[in-house]
Amino acid sequence: MCADQEICKAFKVHGMVQGVGFRFWAHREGRRLGLRGLVRNCYDGTVEIAFAGPFDDVQAMSERLKSGPPAAHVVRLEELPAPDQLPADFQIGF
Repeated sequence: MCADQEICKAFKVHGMVQGVGFRFWAHREGRRLGLRGLVRNCYDGTVEIAFAGPFDDVQAMSERLKSGPPAAHVVRLEELPAPDQLPADFQIGF
C-alpha cells in the first residue's frame, strides 16, 4: 500500500531487459531517488518493477525506465496495478 503522501506505480518492462544488469540498475536508481519497491525478472523475459515515494521521484523513475541501463533495449512499459504491499526499502527479487 502507498503511505500518505506517496504515489505507487508498477510496470512490466518489455525488450532486452534480462542479462543486462537491469535489476541492479533499477535498484540503484530507486535507492538514489529515495523510493521503496521491488524489481524482479519474470519467466517470460520481462522485468516487473513496483515502487512508491513522492510524486516527483516516482515520475522520475518512471521516465528512467523507458531507457534503462546502457546495455538494455526497452521496447515498451506496460503499466500494472500497484501491488497491495511493498517493502520498506528497495529490494531485488529473484
